[in-house]
Amino acid sequence: MAQKQEIFTLLGGKVRITRGHYNPTSDAVWLAAFCPSKIKTVLDVGIGTGGATLCLLANNPKAEATGIDKSTEMLEECHKNALINNTDIELINADIFTWRTNKTFDLVISNPPYFKGTPAKHDAHHNVDLTAWTKKCIARVRPRGYFCIIIDSNALSEVISEMNNHCGDITIFPLFGAKNTAERVLLRGRLGTHGGTTLHSGLSMNYEPVLRDGLTIESVLSRLNEI
Repeated sequence: MAQKQEIFTLLGGKVRITRGHYNPTSDAVWLAAFCPSKIKTVLDVGIGTGGATLCLLANNPKAEATGIDKSTEMLEECHKNALINNTDIELINADIFTWRTNKTFDLVISNPPYFKGTPAKHDAHHNVDLTAWTKKCIARVRPRGYFCIIIDSNALSEVISEMNNHCGDITIFPLFGAKNTAERVLLRGRLGTHGGTTLHSGLSMNYEPVLRDGLTIESVLSRLNEI
């Protein structure tokens, strides 16, 4: 049996990842693609091995990135991934629920623990209060900054209800797999604004211009004349 390669790539080779305990999925790519452009500072809450942040930096190489995770093992792998991509990410070993800081960011992103049940060995994506998680994330957004998140569709109500307490200009972007109902949902809001909500028709989770070619969703929508 052939061994899996030690390094695999995202965004058509723009991002290199060391195969480890938890390997980023397409969720990381979609989250990065959904982020606003030209941001200066970004915080990734639950950064894991760094997939979403590294994809974001591929699109915004001048951004200053910070990641927080409670797992030292994840952060060690994230540090390795940052090195092989020649990027610098400030890594913080802490739990977002107990982290004490006054620092805020232009953008806070998260691919949170949205599954319920028995956690995997890497303890990612399982059993968390998503309402409280969302509130803690938004607390780290500067005024008029952005919060972006990708979640399982079953968790939509928990997250968007909390976003409505703090954010305006909310954008909802569903992602479809084999079913006719959305499997994942991308959400973006802006802290302290009062604009309405935009619901897009969404895309297939296997849409190659994003996954393979590294296009942002903003670019895709522009091409499709949807904005």
